[in-house]
Amino acid sequence: MNMRRSSAESPLTSIATTLSTALALATFASLAAPMPTANAAPATDRSATDEVQVRLISASSQVAPGQTVLLALEQRIAPHWHTYWKNPGDSGQPTSIDWKLPAGATASDILWPAPRRFDVGPITNYGYEDKVLLLTEVRLPQDLAPGSTATVNADANWLVCREECIPQQATLALSLPVGATAKASTDASALSAARAALPGKASFPAAARIEGRDLLVTWPASAVPEVKQALFLPQDWGRIQHAAKPQLDRVGGDWRLRVPVGEDPATAGKPMNGLLLVDGKAWEVSLPVTGVATAPAPGPTSTVSSTATSATPAMPGSPALSSAGSGAADIGLWTAMGLALVGGLILNLMPCVFPVLAIKALGFLQGKASDHRRQGLAYTAGVLAAFTALGAVLLVLRGAGGSVGWGFQFHSPLFVLLMAWLMFVLGLSLAGQLQIGAGFAGMGQGLASKPGLAGSFFTGVLATVVATPCTAPFMGAAMAYALAQPAIELMAVFLSLGLGLALPYLALAWWPALQRRMPRPGVWMDVLKQALAFPMFAAAIWLVWVIAQQAGPMGVLLALAGMGLLALAAWIRSVSRNASSRWQWTGAGAAITSLVAAAALLPTLSALSGPDPSGTSTSDSASRGAAVDHEPYSPERLAQLRAQGKPVFVNLTASWCITCLVNERVALSTDEVREAFEKQGVTYLKGDWTRQDPRITELLKQHDRSGVPLYLFYPAGTGGAAQVLPQLLTPGIVTTALKAGTS
Repeated sequence: MNMRRSSAESPLTSIATTLSTALALATFASLAAPMPTANAAPATDRSATDEVQVRLISASSQVAPGQTVLLALEQRIAPHWHTYWKNPGDSGQPTSIDWKLPAGATASDILWPAPRRFDVGPITNYGYEDKVLLLTEVRLPQDLAPGSTATVNADANWLVCREECIPQQATLALSLPVGATAKASTDASALSAARAALPGKASFPAAARIEGRDLLVTWPASAVPEVKQALFLPQDWGRIQHAAKPQLDRVGGDWRLRVPVGEDPATAGKPMNGLLLVDGKAWEVSLPVTGVATAPAPGPTSTVSSTATSATPAMPGSPALSSAGSGAADIGLWTAMGLALVGGLILNLMPCVFPVLAIKALGFLQGKASDHRRQGLAYTAGVLAAFTALGAVLLVLRGAGGSVGWGFQFHSPLFVLLMAWLMFVLGLSLAGQLQIGAGFAGMGQGLASKPGLAGSFFTGVLATVVATPCTAPFMGAAMAYALAQPAIELMAVFLSLGLGLALPYLALAWWPALQRRMPRPGVWMDVLKQALAFPMFAAAIWLVWVIAQQAGPMGVLLALAGMGLLALAAWIRSVSRNASSRWQWTGAGAAITSLVAAAALLPTLSALSGPDPSGTSTSDSASRGAAVDHEPYSPERLAQLRAQGKPVFVNLTASWCITCLVNERVALSTDEVREAFEKQGVTYLKGDWTRQDPRITELLKQHDRSGVPLYLFYPAGTGGAAQVLPQLLTPGIVTTALKAGTS
């Protein structure tokens, strides 16, 4: 009986102990690997694309210790193109500069010149055309030695737009000689003029008051007696509806500018910073705010897209489309924890998780009840530790300004590859084709005093990792709530989700009555173990398919080559384990060589997994023939269709999302749904989140979701709110929604 238990449980336990440890170390490190950038330039002081010529310039040709030197990123922009201000408006992305300075030097934020307003249909942007100097003040350390060189490097990123938008990047560098005194450069006068032209602080008082759906900005007429045209440009997105035409009038001794509030109005008692533009002159203002806003009325400005075109990365907090979202932000902590607990329970039924749980449960057919309880606690501890780590990483990424959601690590092809290899090796072991035992189990003995407890702990970690591509019912609102909360509330929801995932195994461990309902030990255990290999193989096949979407055919070749090398390493280790001492060492060396060869494939995958230069998702193209005819999702296309009053169905999906793929097969690809779309004249937009498209991240946030799937139906007409469909679809659910929207 003990031999039978070992054959059923040891491979899974030992592999989980070893591979989940390695996976935990590599999982999130892979996310930090930089993607290759097509527009990167050599580290010189200038770079050029067809649309923008950039140059890094200094007001000093020689710098002195302790000097504050004025630098500028000069952008010369091709006709009819433009780049963006720090608040780009309804779409776009501001230019950013990542400075690498001498030790002890510091750089200011970009000193933004006053932007222009660009109106393109229903979209309004703020930015620059022709030429702009983006100034930065760099304070050098006092300990610079005269005769040395101060090297300044800048990684600049910008978005340049006309009808289409192109994200671009350049790495620039300046080498400035250090002397006892500073010397002006030939560009000094141009930089001085640019600094003099920056908006100055207003010398007159100005204030803001919110009255219902309008923001009123006032300033004394005595400061500016004659005004023909005025604009207020808030520093932060969402304070106003950018495309709305402001109304200027004079009330008593004040000028008053009225403009509709946006999706994120200012809060009374907190100052609202921005620029006041009066007849072409700009002032920096910090407006005290009074009054209370109500929600803006739906209309053309509420359906403005969050980006100008399909190539435009969305700004955090972009304008929300009319939403009938779940209201996750209002559900409360206890409700969110309850939903997360139920969602965690359902995750146990996912095809990657269930075999792990089933194989571990076989261990309860023998042994002492006290040992079973310790195993259950160890497994639960592993699950909770993994969810704690996942929550911590999400907090770090969120603090760094990233937009992240549930399953975010599957945006990394490297993580997906490691998961595919893990599932493949687990499948081979469960099928009895690989004998992985003492060598791997011995590694786990150093992690805990009892290898069985260590194995249970790391199996819990493994169960968490393989569950992350799945979104269960009840999870959507809970995750959206958690990701919008401070650290304590986020961790509470994540630990509730982990507890739900661990509860079935924990219940089996602590209630012998449940164990007695399990079949008696026998040959069926080996048969079941071998049968459970096939869900693992299916998961590995699916993950290789995900890699194909992210890295193309070469990514598939690397994944399959790695699987072959892993199988070779395990086979060599198995056949040499019982040989003579000399051949054992030889076999160990050959197995390690095979593993190193597999690891050597990983950098190649990272180089292949950059953004698709065509801007079209591979998985979107691959599935075009399998589902209803669709167009790639872009905020601008959605806004265009809504402005035309056409009904629109939006499917936000990802190739690593099991729920998404099932819904497409059982509902969205059926003849019933296809005919309903054609009959009702519905345009089907499909957004692929496989490679972390920020436009899709923004749309998810607008509807209080942290991950895919998300299904939205916009009925005919320009003012209808989006209907959010359930996460689990049937043809009837889709067709019923279509009929209700057109009735």
